[in-house]
Amino acid sequence: MQLLFLGSGSAHTLEGDNFQSNMLVIADSGRRLLIDCGSDIRWSLARRGLSYRDVNDIYVSHLHADHIGGLEHIGFQRKFDPRCARPLLYVDESLPGPLWEHSLKGGMGLIADGETTLATFFDVHTIVALRTFEWEGLRLQSVPTTHVRSAQKSLVSHGLLIEHRLRKTFITTDTQFCPDHLTPYYTAANQIFHDCEIGPIKTGVHSHYEDLVSLPATVRAKTWLYDYQSAPLPDVVADGFRGLVRAGQMFEL
Repeated sequence: MQLLFLGSGSAHTLEGDNFQSNMLVIADSGRRLLIDCGSDIRWSLARRGLSYRDVNDIYVSHLHADHIGGLEHIGFQRKFDPRCARPLLYVDESLPGPLWEHSLKGGMGLIADGETTLATFFDVHTIVALRTFEWEGLRLQSVPTTHVRSAQKSLVSHGLLIEHRLRKTFITTDTQFCPDHLTPYYTAANQIFHDCEIGPIKTGVHSHYEDLVSLPATVRAKTWLYDYQSAPLPDVVADGFRGLVRAGQMFEL
């Protein structure tokens, strides 16, 4: 089992060969699970010699465009390509309605055959936070984290704890710095891929590097950082991290 980073940049990255932080899990069977499907997806797939035809299944962490902006492309292309089946779409039970009504319906709600639904384009599998589900021999657990919070409500992103042959990988997806909440997952994981904001301004909706360096050395030693901006990059290895993920980098699960 392998994890390919199609991109490792933030939502608005424009740096060279980097793209938004979407990942592809490649099973030993050859089946592929896309973790998030941002608006860069056509280009990030093409850069690796891939296309919509190589995306069998999709996991959505939350509804920002760098995580769902490419679903229209994948949905339309696979529906009207006779070589393709509908992708399985794994989403938290709270997301199918908002995903369709607020993000996709405006562009995908009508085709020549008539009005459509999310199920026209995707085989929707709802998942429950903190419960495990299986995919091609992997055990995956959705881990909710706070991404954006206002006085009235909060927007949750759903990270993933992935287990393969007793080895665990934790992918935070977009998250505020919340070590009290995430420490059990840091501890359980053999390797961690952590959201990391780099730059002079803390937005408050991502984990900033200045905060991440305060994590225990044992956590930093198994942590790769991704989802960073096009900014001067710190020497993260000198600070005890495994490194900064680069677009196209492959990891074993």
